[in-house]
Amino acid sequence: MAGELEGQSREVDGEGEQCADQLRALARESPCSVGEPAEALDLGQPTVSNHLRLLRHLDLVTGRRDGRSVIYELHDAHVAALLRQILAHVHHDRP
Repeated sequence: MAGELEGQSREVDGEGEQCADQLRALARESPCSVGEPAEALDLGQPTVSNHLRLLRHLDLVTGRRDGRSVIYELHDAHVAALLRQILAHVHHDRP
């Protein structure tokens, strides 16, 4: 049981780290389509697209249709400030 929970915890940490990486990439590349952060992070477009859909649902990013593509960007300056604070906190005690 403990080993199973530890494995699930690592999986969630990995997913969370991927989302954080995507937010950082989106902040750098913003506004952008799914392909730009996917390429910057060496992840598949479906993975990035699913994460961005979740972030849209949480109102952290916005998306607007441009032909067949969706262009994403951070919701606003408040979200950008929150992202900077979260990332500073997450990496505060790490070596």
